Amino acid sequence: MKNYTDLKTFEDACKVEKLDPKKVIPDFKLYPVKDRKAMIAHTKLVIIARALNKLANQGKQFKPKWGPSTDWKYYPWFEMGGSSGFRYDGYVTWRSSSHVGSRLCFISSEVAEYAGKQFIKLYKEYFVM
Repeated sequence: MKNYTDLKTFEDACKVEKLDPKKVIPDFKLYPVKDRKAMIAHTKLVIIARALNKLANQGKQFKPKWGPSTDWKYYPWFEMGGSSGFRYDGYVTWRSSSHVGSRLCFISSEVAEYAGKQFIKLYKEYFVM
């Protein structure tokens, strides 16, 4: 894969990151059943975000700067509820002085939008109970 838009599945992301998709998901059996689907989705989204950012960054790992920084970070933004249910609704950008980072931020608004649309099912599993 050469472009982030070539990445269509979790398995594609695992190829980019050189991970075995059958072995990379931890066993969440010790956690409540109601939380397991969200935990699996989060694990997959972290790997997908890393792979998308790498492809969008000419094959180099994207390491957002946290703390006092002028780096912008982008996230998919979703509309939850209402008549449309759960849907992608755009992207949001943040500048942060936090010392705690998110593994689900993206290098650009275009990559955030792509992730939000292409992986909406996983985001729904992660956010919606």
